[in-house]
Amino acid sequence: MANSNSKTKELRRVVVASVIGATIEWYDFFLYGVVAGIVFNKLYFPGSDPIVSTMLAYGTFAVGFLSRPIGGVIFGHFGDKIGRKSMLVMTLMIMGVSTFLIGLLPTYAQIGVAAPIILLMLRIVQGIGLGGEWGGAVLMAYEYAPIKERGFYASLPQLGLAIGLCLASGVVAILSYALTDVQFLTWGWRLAFILSAVLVFIGMWIRLTVMETPEFRAIKKHNSETQIPFFDMMKRYPGNVLKGMAARYIDGVFFNIFGVFSINYLTNSIKISRTDALIGVMASAVVMCFFIPFFGRLSDRMGRTKVFFWGALITSFSAVPAFWFMINSADNVLVVWLSIVIPLGILYASIYGPEAALFCDLFDAKVRYTGISFVYQFSGIFASGLTPIIATYLLKTGSGQPWHIVGYILFAGLVSAFAALSIGKGKTSDIELEHPGLQKAR
Repeated sequence: MANSNSKTKELRRVVVASVIGATIEWYDFFLYGVVAGIVFNKLYFPGSDPIVSTMLAYGTFAVGFLSRPIGGVIFGHFGDKIGRKSMLVMTLMIMGVSTFLIGLLPTYAQIGVAAPIILLMLRIVQGIGLGGEWGGAVLMAYEYAPIKERGFYASLPQLGLAIGLCLASGVVAILSYALTDVQFLTWGWRLAFILSAVLVFIGMWIRLTVMETPEFRAIKKHNSETQIPFFDMMKRYPGNVLKGMAARYIDGVFFNIFGVFSINYLTNSIKISRTDALIGVMASAVVMCFFIPFFGRLSDRMGRTKVFFWGALITSFSAVPAFWFMINSADNVLVVWLSIVIPLGILYASIYGPEAALFCDLFDAKVRYTGISFVYQFSGIFASGLTPIIATYLLKTGSGQPWHIVGYILFAGLVSAFAALSIGKGKTSDIELEHPGLQKAR
């Protein structure tokens, strides 16, 4: 009984450490996305054409996604060789320092072309840090959890995205409300980045108290870790890598259109205030916190591929009424908020909740850190990083109407739904052979 209580306490400690660490990382990463279209386009990429300036600002946002696979491979390699915990401490520090420095960076008007170049470099460092963070945070919870509850516990670090987005949009919304436009553009936005230093200190203190996962300790005990996890992963799981990346498509596209691009769209096209747009995204993130674990638990009971399949279809098709209401209810901010909260806060959680365990199920413990990091981060280049740029372009080709964007979302949903079906019909993985009960969880 005492041993059971000890395991439960350790699991709780691991979950708390994973959630807090992931929250800080996502706060840092998405703070950049929230600010890119409303600040960086003016201060670091000034130009006569506001659309070009915005696309350049979103270009540096995309670079963070380009560098994430590098971080995923590097930290995934050492996470599978040395351990999950030590990599998580390093990634948190990398993200925190780079975000803090962005808050101190002089503008284009102050130091010229050096400003966007340094901003680009810091964004690359951010991407490398988050590339290693996500996989480690998810694995700590997944590998500590009971087999039949892995969907639920692996979904808890996913709350970091919702809480981090809520903090990022919330802090910027408060600053936007409290300050004049001149004050906000001059120095107010910097406070949101400098705040990261405090969050990192708290996260580091908590994360240093957890132990290594039982599965990795077992691998080290028997000296059974693989020499080069990336090559081993590609040799044994090439099909799973492709299926996982395709399944990830709707996640990246939908989130970055509703959680990042929508702020710029609502402000410039629908003509609602920046604060109101940020509040809508922040409310979505709050609601999402309740539905991510709900769908994670549901995936343990109904099967991960089934929940993910229907989630991909329903979520993508929700873009049709969402954008229709945004266009036709510009004078009713409550309807505009609901047009973001329902698709992003509720329906999107049906994808993001079971996604972590779905990807973990694709690989065994020897290459799992590398596997899920590569699948999630490499696919993020196309699914996430390029989405705000693509959406900005599609909005222009649609003469300011969002229906080309909606078509892109629908395409992404169909691709991911088909990939989920393929995963469900795939062969039994090594981890299922080790734990036969996991097959029922899928």
